[in-house]
Amino acid sequence: MPDHRFYFIGIGGIGMSAIARYLLLQGKTIGGYDRTPTELTADLEVQGAVITFDASLSALPHHFLTEETTVIYTPAIPSSHPQLRHFVHQGNRLYKRAEYLGKLTKNRPTIAVAGTHGKTTTTAILTHLFTSLDQKFTAFVGGIMNKQSSNLAASGDEVFLVEADEFDRSFLQLHPTHACITSVDADHLDIYGTPDEVTSAYRAFAAQVKQSLIVAQGIALPGLTYAVEASADFSMHNVVLEGYGYRFDLKTPSGDYPQLYFSQLGLHNLSNALAAFALASQYGLDEERLGKALGYFGGVQRRMQKVLENDRHLLLDDYAHHPTEINAVLNTLRTAYPQEKICAVFQPHLYSRTRDFMADFAAVLSQFDRTILMPIYPAREEPITGITSAALMDLMEGNAEVMLLSKETIRTQIDQFPERIKVVLGAGDIGIEVGHYRKKLIER
Repeated sequence: MPDHRFYFIGIGGIGMSAIARYLLLQGKTIGGYDRTPTELTADLEVQGAVITFDASLSALPHHFLTEETTVIYTPAIPSSHPQLRHFVHQGNRLYKRAEYLGKLTKNRPTIAVAGTHGKTTTTAILTHLFTSLDQKFTAFVGGIMNKQSSNLAASGDEVFLVEADEFDRSFLQLHPTHACITSVDADHLDIYGTPDEVTSAYRAFAAQVKQSLIVAQGIALPGLTYAVEASADFSMHNVVLEGYGYRFDLKTPSGDYPQLYFSQLGLHNLSNALAAFALASQYGLDEERLGKALGYFGGVQRRMQKVLENDRHLLLDDYAHHPTEINAVLNTLRTAYPQEKICAVFQPHLYSRTRDFMADFAAVLSQFDRTILMPIYPAREEPITGITSAALMDLMEGNAEVMLLSKETIRTQIDQFPERIKVVLGAGDIGIEVGHYRKKLIER
């Protein structure tokens, strides 16, 4: 049977695992490799995937060795990977993750979310809206949605909701019917080389959208615009902080909706909610029902996630790994908790990103009351001479108490830092540490 057996190289990745989950639901035989076990790989194993954590060819389960196996791999996997080399030499059908996502969604109604920042939250809100309005859809989300406890939501194939990832120019594999672009900032310069090349790639993506493009106000691409507290086709005004969210008035090309509520902190998240609303509206869903549904979005893991709150501690976890994202978190916390001092625990992600934005990282991290730096998480990269967390710390000026500590030391000392608010930031394996921090803070 064609396309019945699939092997994922890098199956534990957030995007890879969502596709694996989807194919498991379709009754496919799924196997895969990743470097280390995680909750994601454990969940996949429970669902029936056969996963090895050994890259050798001998570790590859025998029934996946055949040339009939379809192979999906992440671009972070080196070409020297023994299992990948076997499949290439054997002549198997091979797809990069984004290429296979493009194949899945080809000639199907597809709503894609692109942007340097906000893709995952916007896609998750969009998923929540489609769920709330009883739509038949499949969503591939780049994070774990709290209500679903999954990065996949699947109730049918009438429309696909996907993240359009700019890394490796992946989003150019997609030809969506509807899309939004949340931001166009320089990132992944190891891939693009210059900010102008980043902009060119987004321009090419926008040209592939078949019906409706939504863009954040200020992005120089043709489409319907959206903005918070500014004039646009879709806009939010009279925004007021209320509880762990915001009360606001919403204006669209079709009507006005006063006194709506969104249930997450952060004006950047409110902007993401507006983007998701605009996409769902353009798809044809009822705006009045969409507006009400914004009030009970359950959030995404590692996106302004409240991990612990009591009189002594407020522990938050966020995936922010770019200076713009860290600044958004800082502004959110300063606005919501103006009398509180804030401790940031930051794990830089990638040597190249740390090099490209070293001064910007130093500037924003200096604005916390205390900043604890961890060593750089390398992911797919080799070290770059002179690019270290110590070098970043040397650039930091301002009021922040700055410390460079190992992962193990932070685990034992997190309860000793006097700031009530502690926010964990980074896209590496720091998310695994949050559970240890929570336990330590509860014990104190």
